[in-house]
Amino acid sequence: MQKTFILLLSLLLSTSLFAMSKKASVTQEQIDDWDYNSTVETISKHSRHQPSSLGRTLTMAAAPMRMKKSLGFSVGGAKDADNFYENVKQGYLPKLEAMTYEGVFYDHYFESAKKEPCQTLFCPSYSTAISKNPFSDEKEYYLSVGLDSNIKESDFSRKKLNIVVVLDISGSMSSPFDQYYYDKNRRIENKESRKTKMALANEAIVAMSEHLSDEDTLGVVLFDNQAYNAKPLRPIKDTNMDAIKKHILDLRPRGGTNWSAGYKVGVALFDSLSSQLKDPKVYENRIIFLTDAMPNRGELGKEGLFSIAKNASEKHIYTTFIGIGVDFNNDLVETVSKTKGANYYAIHSSKEFKKRLDDEFDYMVTPLVFDLKLKLKSDAFKITAVYGSPEANLATGELMYVNTLFPSPSNEDGTRGGVILLKLQKIAEGDAITLSIDYHDRAGEAYHASKSAHFKAGFYHDNPATQKAILLSRYVDLMKNFSMDMRKGCQDKVAYPSFIKLKRTCGLYPPLRPLYAFVKTWERKSCPLEVSEGYKKIFTLFLTYFKNQMAQIGDKSLSKELNLLETLAHTKNHKEGKIDDWQGNR
Repeated sequence: MQKTFILLLSLLLSTSLFAMSKKASVTQEQIDDWDYNSTVETISKHSRHQPSSLGRTLTMAAAPMRMKKSLGFSVGGAKDADNFYENVKQGYLPKLEAMTYEGVFYDHYFESAKKEPCQTLFCPSYSTAISKNPFSDEKEYYLSVGLDSNIKESDFSRKKLNIVVVLDISGSMSSPFDQYYYDKNRRIENKESRKTKMALANEAIVAMSEHLSDEDTLGVVLFDNQAYNAKPLRPIKDTNMDAIKKHILDLRPRGGTNWSAGYKVGVALFDSLSSQLKDPKVYENRIIFLTDAMPNRGELGKEGLFSIAKNASEKHIYTTFIGIGVDFNNDLVETVSKTKGANYYAIHSSKEFKKRLDDEFDYMVTPLVFDLKLKLKSDAFKITAVYGSPEANLATGELMYVNTLFPSPSNEDGTRGGVILLKLQKIAEGDAITLSIDYHDRAGEAYHASKSAHFKAGFYHDNPATQKAILLSRYVDLMKNFSMDMRKGCQDKVAYPSFIKLKRTCGLYPPLRPLYAFVKTWERKSCPLEVSEGYKKIFTLFLTYFKNQMAQIGDKSLSKELNLLETLAHTKNHKEGKIDDWQGNR
């Protein structure tokens, strides 16, 4: 009897456990909530699938970073200058904003000049230098601002993410990444370049999804000439990610380009989140916007993407722009990326982008410092140029403004991209300056700090990091002036300036040139890579200077810039025999 009772009890327990396991599997079933049909061309305002678990309180901590030592900061805006290098590699003249100061700085590490421990979230350190301009021999004054922090990598983890991918599926995404879409006739030269921009974008999204934790939420919006709500925001743990990845990889391009339509639907997805998932102390809201940046609508007006992205940032919805292909229009995205919390990257290789994500995804989505203002108080100096911030055009004689700082890795060589460089003009006797810093953290708390610095006599650099920042700034000055002059020769069919005239302009801060405003409208078709005889001499002259500075600094990481200078100095032109009939700076 007792054996029978035990047997019956065991049978009941096993049946109960089996039923519980079945019930659990149903509750935990992951959903393929993809809702895009490539044959349907109507905008989908609401998904048919509403996530059932969005009201659930989430307690899982965000995935920790791969820990190293400590963190510093880098500015928002461009995170590379790869579009410039890739254009030269493929035989095109790069566009003006394909290279930015902050993008080039982010390729390098800058050693901190701080002399005491950092006790707050952001601790600027200041260094001064007086340097001779290699083209004019003029005496120039510089102040570098080191972007230091008290954050240890062991203490850092990003928040949970509400992330919406907004993907351009317009017809221009069908072209290979190494071609200009409007050229239509360029020969494909290697296996990697057979990939279309669409394929690269799809692979980038799949690679990015690998960095999302179970408690992050993901939504997807697609756009061509209109927008499609392809996937509602749903926690990763409740989503069949294998199915979603397959859907993404199957996407094909079509139609026109309407940035605003895609972005508006992307922002609207955040409205579906429950109050728990909107808690800014726990969640970060970010749109990942992938495009080749070739819109056919007015996107920088009051109703365009610039305005929409700015309004979204005020609601703590920030944006990462990812540009695809050599014809990516950096000029437009450089403008849009000046909004709070924004940054952008360029993609020319799935492998390289995946490596970058492995190294810095959590940094990319975690803005920490906002509305940074540096005031210069001095009777002897004023600010004339800012290198390393996308908001440089907001700089005045007394104020430097930076929208956003992102955490950045540090090692024995310093902090990646961890510097902003100011060029000063001496307007009176004296050598002292006082700098005050004001900023907000992501919780809105205000901070203030004040510190003094002074200039010494003669030519000098306080440290190698400042010397490197000056060298790279002059390098970018030269490349941007080269782009302006050579694209004018291509687009306006005028001859190129002579060496003598170039020596007066190629080292200028580009926004100071009247030509700067005109170049930004020149886009669409490519210009073949041409280097005038005057610029070949300029590059050869600058090469000597660059090599000497590189040897003094002792930094082999500068070889990338050195190689580009050597390439341009020895470029064989497609056209010969042009006459120098340059008539001035327009």
